[in-house]
Amino acid sequence: MDRFIIKGGNPLQGTIQVSGAKNAILPIMAASLLAPGKSVLSNVPNLIDLKTMAHLMRIIGARVEMSEGRMHIDSTNVCYSEAPYELVSKMRASIYVMGPLLARLGEARVSFPGGCAIGTRPVDLHLKAIEKLGAEINIEQGYIHAKAKKLKGAVIHFEKSSVGATINTLMACVTAEGETELLNAAMEPEVDSTIDFLNQMGAKISGKGSTHLIIKGVSELFPVGMEMISDRIEAGTFLIAGAMSSEPLTVANCQPHHLDELIAKLRSAGCELLVNDDSITVHPPKVIKPVNITTVPYPGFPTDLQAQFMVLMALADGVSIVTDTIFPDRFMHVAELNRLQANISLNLNIATVKGVKGFGGAEIMATDLRASAALVLAGLKAEGETIINRIYHIDRGYDRIEEKLNAVGAQIIRDNA
Repeated sequence: MDRFIIKGGNPLQGTIQVSGAKNAILPIMAASLLAPGKSVLSNVPNLIDLKTMAHLMRIIGARVEMSEGRMHIDSTNVCYSEAPYELVSKMRASIYVMGPLLARLGEARVSFPGGCAIGTRPVDLHLKAIEKLGAEINIEQGYIHAKAKKLKGAVIHFEKSSVGATINTLMACVTAEGETELLNAAMEPEVDSTIDFLNQMGAKISGKGSTHLIIKGVSELFPVGMEMISDRIEAGTFLIAGAMSSEPLTVANCQPHHLDELIAKLRSAGCELLVNDDSITVHPPKVIKPVNITTVPYPGFPTDLQAQFMVLMALADGVSIVTDTIFPDRFMHVAELNRLQANISLNLNIATVKGVKGFGGAEIMATDLRASAALVLAGLKAEGETIINRIYHIDRGYDRIEEKLNAVGAQIIRDNA
């Protein structure tokens, strides 16, 4: 099993490139199932989660090929309506095939999702919305079985903001009869990107960028080509790495307007940031100031950057409070950071972070995707050697992270123990 061996204390300097957004590509892959024919996605990174979704789509009947950052999807022969447990259990984003399969084939049988260790994330919002569109849903032996001869438009009010439920419902209703309204819809860039893709396919969705979406059903969709947006979480991770360094670091091929809240918090921590159209240069502070954060839906502070920002605050001159309202159990990195001599205490979904002068290297274990990235950032600053085990988590969402960081001054070795 692969692990990282990190020699800490090396300043990062130069330019680091951001890859395409995993969390935008996964639903767009599923959306391509709605129209027979060949769709082409560009700016696609080499990630385990994307490979898992591609394997699932091949089982359903699509042909998926990837080379040199381009993914070719031929959904002409999609005919199988089941997403099996052995794949869906590895990655919860597999639930995205439910909406497209139901819309195209009139039936979807999808295992309850898994693939994450940061707490339960129920799919009840997905199911309630699909039922509103006229689907009959039964739960059978761990599978969701949805059927509908023809979906019909409806007014759907989500009890809470949910990226997954918003996207799945969009994909289900774009070919439904009549008009659908989604209220309290999620506004994340990944939702907007899916809307752009669906509209290019011929859908009629208005209200992008708001919590109120109106969808006028169409009878037919067509395959298209589209460049994927850059990964705002990867960009944010690298910005935080730069904030912890001693030299300026430029994060390129990003979309700064997706990172407004993080940029504001980094400035509050004492960083100077130069923001351009598609890049951000961070000048780290001599002394990191403590900053409180609370994770909330977009455009607020993202839960997917909570662990990484906590590492920065663990080196601040003072005490900061980190609260996660999205996933209250998302704190398994705290114990591992404390092994590196951080001083963090936890009470339910609130972490109190008392800044220390520095970290000390140790052997630690990655527990989930974003925690893995946080541990890498900590290892870069730790004195001596840090060994991070179970790094397969990080390969789910970061393409060659060690190569990118090494190119700007880090010393990370990928080792097969």
